Amino acid sequence: MSLKPVAPRHSRPLPAAADLFGDIEPTPQVRLKDYVPGLVVALLATMAAGYMADQYGAPLTLMALLVGLALNFLSGDPRLTPGLSFAAKDILRLGIILIGVRVTLGDMLAIGWQGFAAMLAILAATFLSGIALARLFGFSRAFGTLAGGAVAICGGSAAMALAATLSDRRVSQSEVTMVLVGIAAVGAAAMALYPPIALGLGLSDSAAGFLMGAAIHDVAQAVGAGASVSAVAGDTATIVKLSRVAMLAPMLLLVAAMFRDGGKAKGAAMPLFLVGFFAVAAINSSGIIPAAAANLAGRASGWMLAMAIAAAAIRSPMKDLLAAGPRPLLVVAGASIVALAGALAAALLLFA
Repeated sequence: MSLKPVAPRHSRPLPAAADLFGDIEPTPQVRLKDYVPGLVVALLATMAAGYMADQYGAPLTLMALLVGLALNFLSGDPRLTPGLSFAAKDILRLGIILIGVRVTLGDMLAIGWQGFAAMLAILAATFLSGIALARLFGFSRAFGTLAGGAVAICGGSAAMALAATLSDRRVSQSEVTMVLVGIAAVGAAAMALYPPIALGLGLSDSAAGFLMGAAIHDVAQAVGAGASVSAVAGDTATIVKLSRVAMLAPMLLLVAAMFRDGGKAKGAAMPLFLVGFFAVAAINSSGIIPAAAANLAGRASGWMLAMAIAAAAIRSPMKDLLAAGPRPLLVVAGASIVALAGALAAALLLFA
């Protein structure tokens, strides 16, 4: 007599292999409406950051970071997780694609070949110093890449773009927030201290502008610091700083190649958002995109990055941030000092 298999009497999904007695409920599927609470919180945080940025003349990304950290107590609410995760990853990727409208080949050529070569040398030294300092203070090479690259290019925006390229497997949410906090603190100090340094050393307006553009992280802070010296310094700082921003594309490509899985070709595929970034940057360099549309896309990119930063700050494990102590700040500060030294030396040599 043969036994026939008995069909199950319920439609419950098969349990996981380790669930011997069927006690573990299957992982619930995320529905569209599950994204709403977290997205609403991230959007409101970004709007609050935008208001504060307008009122106090501070960078939007800095205000988004501060508001997000203030709302960190919400990280324990599971209802917010899907929306906050979507904002910190998917909206971030779209914002990175739109950064391409800020990048043109003309920006890199505007400072001349000597200035461009000096800028590249400063960028490379800053990037490598971030990696070296991270290893010195016990962090991974990926964290050093994140910190050094963010300081070398354009601060918070570059940090988020690099974090997306490195992925959560290599840098944690708390490490990204540590770098953002360090960037914000050092950037504010640089904007206050670098103009007096330039004036104290008797630098010309062009030399002072080069110093601000080559050493200060955030675009608005670099331009503002240069303008506080003179109009000419402000214009020079703008050109140099935009040249650094234009190097974000090669930097992301380099990092994607550096961290390909096991050095195998299958791990070297460029992320789709990076492909989109290159495509938008190439189209923008051709002059096809109207100025009004490019300006609108640039503003949208800034708000998307701010929203991603706010969401990341809300999600970051506060205990990990506190446990790290001042070491992440030292990595960012050390790389910033290297950038300052290189920018100052270049300013003295090029504009003597």
